[in-house]
Amino acid sequence: MSDNAIKLLGISGSPRKKATDRMVREALKYAEEKYGVEIEYFSAKGKDLKFCIHCDHCVRTKQGCIHKDDIVELYEKMEWADAWIIGTPVYQGTVSGQTKTIMDRCRAVVARDPKVFMNKVGAGMADGGDRVGGQEPALQVIHNFYIISEMIPVSGGSFGSNLGGTFWSQDKGADGIEVDDEGLRSMRKTVRRLIQTAQMLKKIPSEDI
Repeated sequence: MSDNAIKLLGISGSPRKKATDRMVREALKYAEEKYGVEIEYFSAKGKDLKFCIHCDHCVRTKQGCIHKDDIVELYEKMEWADAWIIGTPVYQGTVSGQTKTIMDRCRAVVARDPKVFMNKVGAGMADGGDRVGGQEPALQVIHNFYIISEMIPVSGGSFGSNLGGTFWSQDKGADGIEVDDEGLRSMRKTVRRLIQTAQMLKKIPSEDI
């Protein structure tokens, strides 16, 4: 890999290894094959992910989160990456509980270093059992998280990827993702914009950003 290769992190916020897992892995595969990026992957499946309890341990001590669970390994990947993809299944018209927990627990990292995620680039992807079942509200939640973290949220733009990658699994799990041509097109548009933005930022001296 080139020293200038973009480092890309994919996060699946699903408790299952089905549609969301395949959606995020397809995005990572596309980015790796087309743009030569370095990739890391984190799945919520089977992980111990404790809720933020707003104890303020992270704020008082600047030593990270009071919970020592499986999110600790994700913190390292988040800091390593230039760009992120957060993928979520749609639960009740928004992100899954696992996705929300991951985002909430990032407070511990930011409490230690408020600029730790600054100018990283982020994209979102969401899948649901219905074609229009909450994917875009879920993506808005992910974008809000990026903005609050001083990251740069991107989508694939107009005509097919307005807020990011949106998939219709038809409740067929990974098989549903594989045959959703519109979803795959929205993913490719989103990944393209994500990597192009990360590449552009990498060329700018950090002091000029």
